[in-house]
Amino acid sequence: MIRVLLVDDQPLLRSGFRALLDMEDDIEVVGEAADGVAAVTLARRHRPDIALLDIQMPVMDGIEATRRIVADPTLTGVHVVILTNYGLDEYVFDALRAGAAGFLVKDVVPEDFLHAVRVAARGDALLAPSITRRLIDRYVAARPRADAGVGLAGLTGRERETVVLVARGLSIAEIAARLVISPLTAKTHINRAMTKLHARDRAQLVIIAYESGLVAPGGG
Repeated sequence: MIRVLLVDDQPLLRSGFRALLDMEDDIEVVGEAADGVAAVTLARRHRPDIALLDIQMPVMDGIEATRRIVADPTLTGVHVVILTNYGLDEYVFDALRAGAAGFLVKDVVPEDFLHAVRVAARGDALLAPSITRRLIDRYVAARPRADAGVGLAGLTGRERETVVLVARGLSIAEIAARLVISPLTAKTHINRAMTKLHARDRAQLVIIAYESGLVAPGGG
């Protein structure tokens, strides 16, 4: 059963999302909230698999709530998915930097919304690397992080190669074919790189690859 926390300051939207989720046999809504403070409290109380958070909310926004959930060592199994009206913008980039596993535009079709919840629950990044790159091309050059390269020295040569290919948008199967290794080995390299770089998912790994200079914004 996938346990979901639903957080949005618009009751009508919450009701619509909940109605969709409640129809599914494998999904359970364990809590609802209208602001970021309540979101963090309920996340600690219920330990959901997925926290669906609106970005712009009163009291505490979704970005700060994401940051607090990600920083809490008791909530390592919670995957944050950001809900936004605006699509690709600086708020989404900030949320990904804060540790969100991805984002959904609120007018997503029901089938895609439910698929996204299940994808995030598996621990996969709910964001195509190509979309992450578009965000990074727009924002990372103007807002570099001095500590972004910390940990790169600890990567093996093959791990660095896989991180670069993830950042360029290749799937695990494509990475395996490019490096002439099995998909399982490719996934192992990616997971080890994520551990060493303290990345929660592949979306975070892509951001680190660009912010560290391992891959250049705008590059192929």
